[in-house]
Amino acid sequence: MLERLTNLLRGKQKPADPLPEPDARLALGALLVRVAKVDHTYVFEEIEQIDRILAEAYDLGPIEAARMRATCEKLARAAEDDTQLIALIREGVDYDHRLEKVQALWRVVLADGITDDRETALVDLVEEQLGVRRTDSEAARARAVIP
Repeated sequence: MLERLTNLLRGKQKPADPLPEPDARLALGALLVRVAKVDHTYVFEEIEQIDRILAEAYDLGPIEAARMRATCEKLARAAEDDTQLIALIREGVDYDHRLEKVQALWRVVLADGITDDRETALVDLVEEQLGVRRTDSEAARARAVIP
């Protein structure tokens, strides 16, 4: 204990655990985080919505969803650009499920009650790179009601 305190005071920190290799699941989580943070705010409602989406999509309990989100936050910081993450989803998920991912992104955008142009632009980029038709994305946005 004393050693940890001494290291903390000296600025030495425990080395971070290595990040897992991203897959389509983690890529979605990282994109959800990026959409939430693109307007330079990351509020409780967005975090709660991300946890809810991850729990529903992957049959996780609240604690497991929060842990997955924490990992996704780290991946979102580490990823050089969104195209890497989008490609993982595009290559690993069929069209109907890609459309569900777009709807999930809209749920995060709408979670705080404020739709920012940067959020909309990022979702537009994701939908385009996922190959989701604009009309399908508009329908997904309309269905993205916050429970």
